[in-house]
Amino acid sequence: MRLGYVNMTDGEEMDLCLSQVVKLFEEVGIKPSGAIHAPYKGANLSKCDMDLKILPDGPVLRISQDLGELSTGCRLDSAALEAATVAAAAHSDGATVLVVNKFGKHEAEGRGFVPLIVEAMENDTPVVIGVKGLNLDAFMSFSGGLAELLNADPHGIVQWVQGA
Repeated sequence: MRLGYVNMTDGEEMDLCLSQVVKLFEEVGIKPSGAIHAPYKGANLSKCDMDLKILPDGPVLRISQDLGELSTGCRLDSAALEAATVAAAAHSDGATVLVVNKFGKHEAEGRGFVPLIVEAMENDTPVVIGVKGLNLDAFMSFSGGLAELLNADPHGIVQWVQGA
């Protein structure tokens, strides 16, 4: 069982790192499943719009809700996140690694991508997860000390997965 995580404070840098990792996986014949952040390409960009690209070739799904520009509340659409996990599971046939863009609040509560993470670990499929400081303690508790901190080096992460 291999559970690796990238811990970065800058979410955009972590998204970029994981996107590069997925691209490298595909170049070397490693089939990823899961989801990564998809940069928003629409005309009405909000700083809180959240889109996930389902791996390896699935759709891009919006997981945030529009609460208006002045809203300060959480914009995550819980139902959309759960739909994204279902879509990721449906696109996981033949996958050799699971990539999860972020161990967030829902994962910290045992929801979101947790079932996919647990299933991958039970099947000895390597897992790579982005973790920001806010949820690091919850992730460490979830992992039971089994997670390995990975440097934010896409080539190094690919080598880590290849060594699984």
